[in-house]
Amino acid sequence: MKKLHFTILIAIFCLPPFQNLSAQSKKHTVSYTETLYNGMEYRPIGPFRGGRAGTVAGVANNNNLYYMGTAGGGVWKTTDAGNSWQCISDGYFGGSIGAIAVSESDPNIIYVGEGEQTLRGNVSSGKGLWKSMDAGETWKFIGLKDSEHISRIRIHPKNPDLVYVAAIGNLWKPNETRGVFRSKDGGDNWEKVLYVSDKAGSGDLILDPNNSRIIYATTWEMKRNGYRMDSGGPDSKLFKSTDGGDTWNDISTKSGLPGFPWGIVGITVSPVDSNRIWALIEAENGGLFRSDDAGATWEKINENRALRQRAWYYTRIYADTENIDKLYIMNVSYGVSTDGGKTFTLKNAPHGDHHDLWIDPNNNNRMVIADDGGAQISNDGGNNWTSYYNQPTAQFYRIATDSIFPYRIYGAQQDNTAIRISHRTSSESITERDWEPTAGGESAHLAPDPKNNQIVYGGTYKGYMNRLDHATGQARSTNVWPDNPAGSGAEIMKYRFNWNYPVSFSRHDSNKLYAGSNFLHVTTDEGQSWKTISPDLTRSIPETIESSGGPITQDNTGAEFYSNIFVISESILEKSVIWTGSDDGLIHVTKDNGSTWTNVTPPATMSPKLNMINSIDPSPFHKGTVYVAATAYKFGDYTPYLYKTDNYGESWTLITNGIKDNYYTRVIRTDLVREGLLYAGTEWGMYISFDDGKSWAPFQLNLPITAIRDLQVRDNDLIVATHGRSFWIIDDLTPLHQLSPEVANSDFYLYKPGISYRMHQSGGWSEPDPKLVGKNHPDGVIINYVLNKYQESDSVQLDILQKDGSLIQSFSNNAKSDKLNPSEAKSLKVKAGGNKLVWDMRYPGFKTFEGMIFYSSPNEGPKVTPGTYQLKLTVNGTSKEQEFKIIKDPRLPNTQSDYQEQFDFLIAVRDQVSKANEAIIKIRSIQKDLKYLKEKTKDNDAIQQLVSDYETELSIIENNIHMTKNQSRQDPLNYGIRINNRIAFLLADSQRGDFAPTQQAKQFFKEITDELNVELKNLSHLIDKQTEIVNSKVKLEDIKMISSEQ
Repeated sequence: MKKLHFTILIAIFCLPPFQNLSAQSKKHTVSYTETLYNGMEYRPIGPFRGGRAGTVAGVANNNNLYYMGTAGGGVWKTTDAGNSWQCISDGYFGGSIGAIAVSESDPNIIYVGEGEQTLRGNVSSGKGLWKSMDAGETWKFIGLKDSEHISRIRIHPKNPDLVYVAAIGNLWKPNETRGVFRSKDGGDNWEKVLYVSDKAGSGDLILDPNNSRIIYATTWEMKRNGYRMDSGGPDSKLFKSTDGGDTWNDISTKSGLPGFPWGIVGITVSPVDSNRIWALIEAENGGLFRSDDAGATWEKINENRALRQRAWYYTRIYADTENIDKLYIMNVSYGVSTDGGKTFTLKNAPHGDHHDLWIDPNNNNRMVIADDGGAQISNDGGNNWTSYYNQPTAQFYRIATDSIFPYRIYGAQQDNTAIRISHRTSSESITERDWEPTAGGESAHLAPDPKNNQIVYGGTYKGYMNRLDHATGQARSTNVWPDNPAGSGAEIMKYRFNWNYPVSFSRHDSNKLYAGSNFLHVTTDEGQSWKTISPDLTRSIPETIESSGGPITQDNTGAEFYSNIFVISESILEKSVIWTGSDDGLIHVTKDNGSTWTNVTPPATMSPKLNMINSIDPSPFHKGTVYVAATAYKFGDYTPYLYKTDNYGESWTLITNGIKDNYYTRVIRTDLVREGLLYAGTEWGMYISFDDGKSWAPFQLNLPITAIRDLQVRDNDLIVATHGRSFWIIDDLTPLHQLSPEVANSDFYLYKPGISYRMHQSGGWSEPDPKLVGKNHPDGVIINYVLNKYQESDSVQLDILQKDGSLIQSFSNNAKSDKLNPSEAKSLKVKAGGNKLVWDMRYPGFKTFEGMIFYSSPNEGPKVTPGTYQLKLTVNGTSKEQEFKIIKDPRLPNTQSDYQEQFDFLIAVRDQVSKANEAIIKIRSIQKDLKYLKEKTKDNDAIQQLVSDYETELSIIENNIHMTKNQSRQDPLNYGIRINNRIAFLLADSQRGDFAPTQQAKQFFKEITDELNVELKNLSHLIDKQTEIVNSKVKLEDIKMISSEQ
């Protein structure tokens, strides 16, 4: 066993929240107003594969309208029967949702309760209740901010101001904002009408569908902490009110019900007959109970374990709206009974692990279900369901990236598989074809082999790990110790592994793979063997590693396995330095590759004893400097904890000034370019620091409110793993690197763009639907600039120039884009503060004319070659300039001469298209004049004939150059295209990729150019000849083109 050096700590098992921690210096802080960089934005990439939803609602008699509340992504709405979903809580609230209710009497009125009721280990809490009066367009907060978890909301069927709320309360510690609450004025005021204790909230609530004065409610004694979950206790009960909630009767001891203790209880009433009630009860002799006399007596009618396994996670029950004997129970599979609950058929919606169900009161074939994959809709009683592959609500834990270009992002999606997804693609958007399942499971850390990214190592719960070769599809077990502890606590394990235990490759040795149990392990032979290179690096407190579940049902999935290493981080600058953090609050460091270890945990006055060390980020600038994010939220302490040491942990500084005191933190990352620039992810969003953590400011920009679980700074990007809204990315961090007093004090400033890759990204016929696909990387150069003192009367122009100063393209806020002449300045939308323009790297396209129809020939000018270019931003006559670089796609073998040859060819082709179109423009100008002349000389037969002959000859040349019959998009399939379209197609065809022109393309271009030149020569000759004849005749006849006579 290796020698272990410990720093003596004060043994405090559970400390109160550290509100006044060691002094944080506010001197010499550096901050910048967000308007200097708010042209930046987060880009949602997906995947569009739904995460957990715990609540759903529909609207009676509206087959297209449904609502969904997710475990981490806010409230969503579909208006097309589940074909697409849109978040409607953004801008107001977000994160974890426990209940949604839509008023029957006025469907525009919606109530939403935050804090999911699916209380698994990754649960997030909420902040109270919201109300919308306009079907989710706008929202108002209406109270119960300390309710934490809302399980049900019930609205009076005829009075939308009379509302009942079942609140579970604080999951981590006792509190009094729990039980059943009632409002008689639409949420302006609340009264607690049912309360048992500060340990038990209300788990379910239902109004009698036929008499809303009659209410049934259940209470649930449920608690969690960092190392266990307990469902059940003396305060779990069943209640009934017959006076609208004024008074309640405890009916838990009625004849036929099981003995105590109880756990979670689900309750439902048949709309067909109010006397028929079902209760699904977690108890030693629990099961499904039915009353046919409104709760006076009960009979146990079913004890099928498939209906009540993992009771705390499910136990939701629903009476059919039209059939008195039909009943639904939510569980892994959902059960359907048609004999009053005696027998059940098990069914599955597309995902499984079902949590909520809404049935149309007027059509029992129409329903919406909530499960671990989101929400799905059925119109045939559950035989068929819509997809959940249209919901970007995935809950991710950690981020890894590989070394290919474009790089892929790896992450484990809770309640689904681990995946890898491209951060940018060659198509117009990021879709299902751009991601795939990978190694590990739903809780994995993932480690792509740096030598071969097709090989990926992934962990999952209970210490399982596998190696997946994507090239062959072969998976191999690489468990550190292949003992399956299912059903038991962590105390039986040789090595304890967290649900989300770390797996990562060494930064310095690509053969070395680390894994963390309560020990640190390493393999150098792809998992064939493992070496333990540390002692136990956790507290190993016996009571924290016992079986979990409570007095009734044990639940040992691995989610509560505790006292484990939670983060491994190797120094960027020193290959022998490794840091570890444990989920029970310890930080260790070795400076000799694991031979000796030192406990460097921050002191108890700064860090709670069981503070979960969630991330450790070594500085890329200084040895011995690391940044740490920790959280004690699972013990009811929502304080943010961020720390810095610059002496290998000998001393620590708390660095949280500016972060809200209840925004607990899970991750901190340092920028790789600008020293002192830090990013932090909290339960409620993003923060940024420009002064090494002395002060923080929100960095939310367009990111929705959601929990941030991990961050990675990769190249010049910031990747965000959200726990409810999938992956997001900021593509270009350069404005943050360049912020300075000069930028802040300037009237305007042009940021130097980062390096841009010339990549091929193809578009489609229409814009991608952001409700269905991820947003791709901008196809071009990202140009950021700031207008600190912009007024609408200001003139703003942005020019893109060759290195020698020659103009490529101009953009101006005073210009209107001219589609007929792309060389003219394009319109530039500007605003005060940060602005962004994405230049597509292209020269202008060819000139066009009104009514031009081309087949398969988009008007796109050629891309510039890789090289150095200039930007010039001019505001009211004053200019600033920056250079920037475009580099080639590193996957291509192209030489610079290949790019140049393609560019020269395409420019020549483009110019020939313009030349052909200019001829058409000239012809039509003459035709217009001739038409006018014909109108003026209707009685002059000689001139009429002369004009007619001229028109005929012009038309022949015109139709040789351009097919005038093509007037709609597919007309060219009927009327053959002509010279200009053929050349334009060559332009499009020759820039499908980054290749020099083929020999046949060059040959065809020569031939078609010769054809065009013949027509242009004929046109010139015709114009010279006929125009002179016509003009002479008009002069001879003394025809007045403009008459002054009335």
